[in-house]
Amino acid sequence: MSGTELRNISFHGIGTPEGSEREPGEHRYWVTEAAFLDVLDECAKHPHVRLSFDDGNASDVAIGLPALVERGLKADFFPIADRIGTPGNVDEAGLRALIDAGMTVGTHGAGHRPWTSALATHHEAELRAARERIAAATGRPVDTAACPFGAYDRGVLKALRAAGYRTVFTSDARPAREGSWLQPRYSVETDDTAASVRTRMLAPRSAAERVVDRGVLMVKAWR
Repeated sequence: MSGTELRNISFHGIGTPEGSEREPGEHRYWVTEAAFLDVLDECAKHPHVRLSFDDGNASDVAIGLPALVERGLKADFFPIADRIGTPGNVDEAGLRALIDAGMTVGTHGAGHRPWTSALATHHEAELRAARERIAAATGRPVDTAACPFGAYDRGVLKALRAAGYRTVFTSDARPAREGSWLQPRYSVETDDTAASVRTRMLAPRSAAERVVDRGVLMVKAWR
């Protein structure tokens, strides 16, 4: 049974990205530390916001974690298993620091490949081995997942259900319902500010918009 409406808001890198993009469009989702802190302060005003961090960048622990702790906030973190401990990415000590601070750590897959295509050839690596790698690093079971690139279809959702994931996060830029297995999220982008997040992600939805939201999510889940 789903309950209260939630606004899931996700971050990626914080600060200035080093080097070239690892995939096209990556830098579009990096925000400055100042912008991150402003957005975080805005989110802290809204009790039905749920925060998350994708990709497992080192900035999650260096910048994101202290800011969350200072504000008494919790968040879900979704590292990419194959990048753990590599330059610019969170290491095992960082993952344990997240757990020790009361955060949740899930999986964003093994190699940051869209599951709509990758599961045909990398099913075990993406849904089982990545999960086990992260669980071994954190010392906690992993039962939440965030779809890489927000990509999913009926086959992906069926595979995630079969694998026993408790909650699955997407990037559909729609409100979510507390307790729902599938959780749409809004992604903070480089040009976002506290004001744009308030307008684009946190503003009340009209009755017509709610109908469209339900229809879009239903179509995506069953295609």
